Amino acid sequence: MVNEDELREKLRKIEALFAGAKTDGEREAAGAAAERIRRKLGEIAAREEAIEMRFAIHDPWSRKLFLALSRRYGIEPYRYPRMKRQSLVVKAPRSFVEGVLWPEFSQLNEALTSYLMSTTERVIVDVVHADTGEAVERPGAGFLE
Repeated sequence: MVNEDELREKLRKIEALFAGAKTDGEREAAGAAAERIRRKLGEIAAREEAIEMRFAIHDPWSRKLFLALSRRYGIEPYRYPRMKRQSLVVKAPRSFVEGVLWPEFSQLNEALTSYLMSTTERVIVDVVHADTGEAVERPGAGFLE
């Protein structure tokens, strides 16, 4: 099981990977990594037009992560009236979103989701019941109304 400090370190390493950190010192400096990614976005934005891209992120924890990551890089996520809560729009160069923002979000989200799942499992086993397996599937008439 990963503890919170190990999770934080893993998240820093993922960010350093997307920032293009080349030395151990660069990999250690999370703030510098974010700044390098913001510079990369600036370089891409100078040669590529920003477009609106819509995302549907249903899990509230994942949505919070995507919002925070976007804002960290100076991209302000928004919604239009009547859009559902899980719908988010960002305006940024497509190559940045597809090459940096979304892949980094996906890796961070995988690490965070794994941590949350293991923590939830442990708490349920400790407090509620040891069997947290899925419900068994039984043959029968189909689903109930």
